[in-house]
Amino acid sequence: MTGTPPRETAAAPASAGVVPVPRELVAGEGPGFGLRARTAVSGDQAAVSILTNLVAARTHGQVAIDSAATGPGISLVRAETGSPESYRLVASADGIEVTGADAAGLFYGIQTLVQLIESAAAGWRILAATITDAPRFSYRGVMLDVARHFFPVDTVLGVIDRAAQLKLNHLHLHLTDDQGWRIEIPSRPELTRLASGTAIDGDPGGFYTAEDYARIVAYAAARHMTVVPEIDLPGHTHAVGLAYPQIVHPPVLSEHIREVVESYGSTLPVAGEPYEGLAVGFSSLRIGDPATETFVTDVVTDLAAMTPGPYLHVGGDEALGTDPGDYAAFVALASRIVAATGKAPVLWHEAGAARDLHPGTVGQYWGFVAPTDGMDEKARGFVARGGRLILSPADAVYLDMKDSEDSALGLVWAGGPTSVERAYAWEPGAVLDGVAEPDILGVEAPLWTETVRSADEIDTLMFPRLAAAAEAAWSPATGAHPLRTWESFRSRIGALDGLWSALGIRFRRSAEIPWSGEGAS
Repeated sequence: MTGTPPRETAAAPASAGVVPVPRELVAGEGPGFGLRARTAVSGDQAAVSILTNLVAARTHGQVAIDSAATGPGISLVRAETGSPESYRLVASADGIEVTGADAAGLFYGIQTLVQLIESAAAGWRILAATITDAPRFSYRGVMLDVARHFFPVDTVLGVIDRAAQLKLNHLHLHLTDDQGWRIEIPSRPELTRLASGTAIDGDPGGFYTAEDYARIVAYAAARHMTVVPEIDLPGHTHAVGLAYPQIVHPPVLSEHIREVVESYGSTLPVAGEPYEGLAVGFSSLRIGDPATETFVTDVVTDLAAMTPGPYLHVGGDEALGTDPGDYAAFVALASRIVAATGKAPVLWHEAGAARDLHPGTVGQYWGFVAPTDGMDEKARGFVARGGRLILSPADAVYLDMKDSEDSALGLVWAGGPTSVERAYAWEPGAVLDGVAEPDILGVEAPLWTETVRSADEIDTLMFPRLAAAAEAAWSPATGAHPLRTWESFRSRIGALDGLWSALGIRFRRSAEIPWSGEGAS
């Protein structure tokens, strides 16, 4: 946690769609700053370029931010002081100043500035306000599953843009699963040659070359996002068996697997054949085999060399086809292999029960807001070994859940549809007993893609609920800020109608939100 506790301030105008809510926001007097057809701008050139593009989109090309223009305008400054990612924004009729503590802080200040733009009778204006802001958590993430269904690079870049405008700073890519292997591994070319061609329901597969992955990583970095790659092990590995059958057990077809297949009208897996269904928990690596350890070492070493960020995720969830003792031995081994590359290992919360995890391994909790079945105890195992936790409670921030009964997309296994209000109405600090605020690395909203096939469908499930996760990750704790309420949030989201539409986000117009109508077609 950074910065100082928020003080109560006057509420911004109801039309001010600032999301996530800032640490301090004081509404200014008067009509705000009027934008002219050519509005002057000065300061950091990288920031100027970002603002220029966003303002052009928001105002439908009616306002140009121009360094050569004169008169009152916008100043973008990097102060190189203050807490990481923090910024201060002052907007009045006389002009705008955005000061970032670093490049990321200036970037986030610009995102807030663009949210303050509104259409007025005399043209476009920026609402008068003074904002002092800093994030609650250092890790603020979104996850995209590209294994169940594969998405081209440009779709991933679009997700980065959408997440960054909500001040999220990590992109977790779920790169492998039973249905396909999606990342080129130089030392193991058979993985993409033999195991990447299919997806759920027989849809086309695909994979990212090393060059594709480098492009994604660079694009994310330019928007202050860190890519966290995930290779899911030792379960979710049916696709591995297509390339290396000697290191994968035959599918374990338990009664549970058969019930899932029947429930969803899916298919049972067959050893050596691509899997196009959506059952989980039937596959496992052969643990204890030297060839398996060599395989994991090769994959992790190559992926770590391709990834400049500090984290590497090795899965560990739903290994129902793995002997519990073998599972504990494997996740401990995998954590050590990752650590040997210089990366911080990340594992789903089930791995927290293993005693020999590498110290400092990060756990990702995907249980419920009210933990069941010992989920919380397993998660606390990471903290006991010097690690921290990423919170992704499935019944709050799993974006692949339906948001209402009538949604054509999504699933309902996490306690039924997850409405926007339910996605908002949880507090990260209250999920796990015995886990203090410093033990929480951050919040991440995953989007699994069993039912998702296109960029439009990604948008439909992500928005507006991704904004709820972003507020949980960035803003002060529930009850610690006068605007950190559902009623405030739904009003602020409604005011983003025009901005999201201008940015091309195909969001679902949830009936829970009082949309402004500006972006309606």
